[in-house]
Amino acid sequence: MSMKKFVAKTSREALQRVRAELGPDAVILANRKLDDGVEITALSNDEFAGLAQECKTVPVGRAPAEQPAVAQKPVPPAPTPTVVLEQQGILSEIKSMRDMMQEQVACLSWSDMQQRDPQRTRMLRGLINAGFSPALSRQLIDNMPANADFSWVRKALGRNLHVAGQEEDIVTRGGIYALIGPTGVGKTTTTAKLAARAVVRYGADKVALVTTDSYRIGAHEQLRIYGKILGVAVHAVRDTDDLRLTLSGLKHKHLVLIDTMGMGQRDKRVAAQTEMFNATGVQRLLLLNATSGGDTLDDVVRMYHGAGVVGCIPTKLDEAATLGALLDVVVRHKLVLHYVTNGQRVPEDLQEVNMEYLLHRAFKAAAKTAPFVLKETEFPVLMAGLGTVVRGEPCRLNA
Repeated sequence: MSMKKFVAKTSREALQRVRAELGPDAVILANRKLDDGVEITALSNDEFAGLAQECKTVPVGRAPAEQPAVAQKPVPPAPTPTVVLEQQGILSEIKSMRDMMQEQVACLSWSDMQQRDPQRTRMLRGLINAGFSPALSRQLIDNMPANADFSWVRKALGRNLHVAGQEEDIVTRGGIYALIGPTGVGKTTTTAKLAARAVVRYGADKVALVTTDSYRIGAHEQLRIYGKILGVAVHAVRDTDDLRLTLSGLKHKHLVLIDTMGMGQRDKRVAAQTEMFNATGVQRLLLLNATSGGDTLDDVVRMYHGAGVVGCIPTKLDEAATLGALLDVVVRHKLVLHYVTNGQRVPEDLQEVNMEYLLHRAFKAAAKTAPFVLKETEFPVLMAGLGTVVRGEPCRLNA
């Protein structure tokens, strides 16, 4: 092996020299602090891969088959299985050492950043504490001009949040829309809230309700009660043909809202539901539970999203401690916001989107004693562990 040592004043500068000479995939073998800087010992990825290949391809000794007596050159004895296992163990230890050293160097790098640019680091920590993903947080901080503060971050997020305008409002435009999403997100109640808003504007005879939920006990009855209160007819359908026939008889309605069965995002029936709505030309609104974590929301969007999804409605805002994860997912997946809900009352708890309110809630200071708040001393360790891995599709922000 041809290991090389790199000495610099900071770990970031040393890492830059490693990448410049050995490439971006260089393997960090060791690092240590010096009186006037840091020293990093590294190995090129090609040499490390060659070492790994040698360990994998070394043959294990076997009893040779009987051959005619032919003069042959002497062959070194093949390594025994014990030797091969020892070599593989050494390789595994080197890999483990590499991962540990790279994490330590990354940790030093983040510590250097805290010392050099405490304002930028403090803002990055604030974004992550607010529930925003490291991926989006890093993009915002990387695009942030010098001497900017959280007001710039709020404006940047505002430019990347698309709120449905008057011409996109589903109640005003009319049409056929299905409300989709996981169990318990509030589809039936939100369907009734939208229907109530349309009844006030256009009258009960211009609105119709449809349900595809034939599984939950009382689901149809709940929607029928709302329909009776509003004076709106409620129709139940079982499959694609039934839905197509029902919709053909409701062409004269200004707005048709379809309440759907709640299904976990990984339920196989989600695909069947999507096929049914695609076959009948039904547009969809995806409901997102504001109390869910970022990973769950991201998973819901990926499983439910498609060409027929025209936007989303965040629900349960009154129950959410912070809205950072919700807004993060909306920005990264470029979803259009149509209304928000913040309670169970029909129709009062359906609100038009107030961007200032959403951003205020997103950055509302968390209690210093909250168990999920990232402290300053913990930040380098967390960011070093995350490395440069970005989950999901990259998002291009509007500057």
